[in-house]
Amino acid sequence: MSTESILKDTSITFLESYLNNASPTGYESEGQKLWMNYLTPYVDTFITDTYGTAVGVINPDAPFKVVIEGHADEISWYVNYITDDGLLYVIRNGGSDHQIAPSKRVHIHTKKGIVKGVFGWPAIHTRLRDKEESPKISNIFIDLGCETKEQVLEMGVHVGCVITYPDEFMILNENKFVCRAIDNRMGGFMIAEVARLLKENNKTLPFGLYIVNSVQEEIGLRGAEMIAQTIKPNIAIVTDVCHDTSTPMIDKKVEGDLKMGKGPVIAYAPAVQNKLRDLIVDTAEEKNIPFQRHATSRATGTDTDAFAYSNGGVASALISLPLRYMHTTVEMVHREDVENVIQLIYESLLKIENNETFSYFK
Repeated sequence: MSTESILKDTSITFLESYLNNASPTGYESEGQKLWMNYLTPYVDTFITDTYGTAVGVINPDAPFKVVIEGHADEISWYVNYITDDGLLYVIRNGGSDHQIAPSKRVHIHTKKGIVKGVFGWPAIHTRLRDKEESPKISNIFIDLGCETKEQVLEMGVHVGCVITYPDEFMILNENKFVCRAIDNRMGGFMIAEVARLLKENNKTLPFGLYIVNSVQEEIGLRGAEMIAQTIKPNIAIVTDVCHDTSTPMIDKKVEGDLKMGKGPVIAYAPAVQNKLRDLIVDTAEEKNIPFQRHATSRATGTDTDAFAYSNGGVASALISLPLRYMHTTVEMVHREDVENVIQLIYESLLKIENNETFSYFK
């Protein structure tokens, strides 16, 4: 399969709309609707759960179950305190980076609709030169242009409203996808593309395939924990992002030597089942798909951990997408890596046989 042929114009159109849509942790429903609508022609049925994880299923009656998974949520903020002067102080919803907040535009999600605001910051002229204060959770604040707390409340903004950045999708130098929330709605996009390829290439799988777009990964893998108990899969192949360590200020001795454009990243970790990982590595080598390796030590920090340690143990593996500037509004990935992750998952599925055990001792 040629990587040049994988992504269609309709795929990119969907990707842009999917990334541009806000999907903060705990409020993923609108994004999930977009994703399910795109996936509908390629699956037999859907499963959803109480908190919003969405699953497209192929061969739902098959007893042997294979999961491919990404997560749907993005980092965000909550309104935590409103001053008498109408300014908002915030707390994190996921791993939001306080250092990038000053001067960013924001959308506050209310029952009355979106309320726009900005993270304010003192002008450079007014800051003490000998003791310049850095942004931190306790001093960043949002300005809605209001003069009183009452005006804020009249807009529908209250403590507990969720806050996202509006930064939208763009393409740099023809092959770099840039947006907020590529971590990890790109994962949801890639597994949907796998389903599309299976359908368009008329591939019949000897097992049930569960295309899982989990919620609440950013606050502790919670959506994956829940849906793993519902599906009870035999195998799980998870896709997420990892750091491109070729950019300035990153220590490769600590974070590993990984770079976007050099292929998918295959993880080595206790939660990664050795035989399943070997199948994926063998597939990459046989199909001439470039790949990189990453040792993640005790935990992968991804939904792989949630699936691996569920239901008495599920053979799990992690294929990551190298990404620059994680948890900022300018997350960046290489188009060829996106295509190669899709191809690697697709080809790996075609090598899995029905009732394959991946036993540790065989």
